[in-house]
Amino acid sequence: QVQLVESGGGLVQAGGSLRLSCAASGLTVTSYAMGWFRQAPGKEREFIAAISRSIGATFYADSVQGRFTVSTDNAQNTVDLQMNSLKPEDTAVYYCAARLHSGGYVEEYRYAYWGQGTQVTVSS
Repeated sequence: QVQLVESGGGLVQAGGSLRLSCAASGLTVTSYAMGWFRQAPGKEREFIAAISRSIGATFYADSVQGRFTVSTDNAQNTVDLQMNSLKPEDTAVYYCAARLHSGGYVEEYRYAYWGQGTQVTVSS
């Protein structure tokens, strides 16, 4: 049984940093492409970042490129999202997901397993 559990969310001032972590059980994060998505109030869920250890690549949405960094901790079996220079528009519920269907990294339908989400609130 696969389970993804996010942690690390909270309230931070604009310009600050947070580090989200997604603990995986039932799968090895280096064997799957792992993604981060977010959903702001009143908006659709959107792709933020992805990492594929099998091809040694990371992918980012334009809105977070240069500010967010996705990585895996093989020993802890987690996928982490370091978020710097946070802006009020980064306020959202953040989800991690494991991709099952190969191809792109942006499309939600490619991801079979999802966490419950963690709230990030950035105050101005």
